[in-house]
Amino acid sequence: MKRHSFLAIPGAMAMRHQVMTATFLCLFALAAVAAPRAHPPATPQQAAPALPYNDSNSSQAFQKNQSGGIQQIVANDPKDQALIAAIRAELEAQAGRFGQGDYSGTVKISGKDIPAAQYLGAKLGQISIIYRNVPSGAAIDYRGRDAAAVAAIHDWFDAQLSADD
Repeated sequence: MKRHSFLAIPGAMAMRHQVMTATFLCLFALAAVAAPRAHPPATPQQAAPALPYNDSNSSQAFQKNQSGGIQQIVANDPKDQALIAAIRAELEAQAGRFGQGDYSGTVKISGKDIPAAQYLGAKLGQISIIYRNVPSGAAIDYRGRDAAAVAAIHDWFDAQLSADD
């Protein structure tokens, strides 16, 4: 039995070249898909991290009362422990910032100025911020020590609600 070299078969070199080219193109395409993508630099409006909750997976309420008000966020699904933990972590961090007088993250919502935010920061000591867990979420109690602080809290709540419209 006579053996023939693969290269001696007519068109074998062209076929080998086509297979190598196709393999290279497939590997190049896979590398391009798997490579990390460069993102354009964030603008100031994009720089804020996305909140862990939204209108479809949670409910947020701002309830005014005589001493100030309560902000509450709860998961719509009480079994969604990951979301509940994320809500609690976010509100606890917010309460910590607010308790230190840092209202910088609340000055603008949806491009609207929040009128009481600067006042609230300037009235450090006149407003107490109390974080607490609630079933399926968390709440922050805002308590003003005088009528002006309570009014500022109410104005801030109104601005929050109007920014959502």
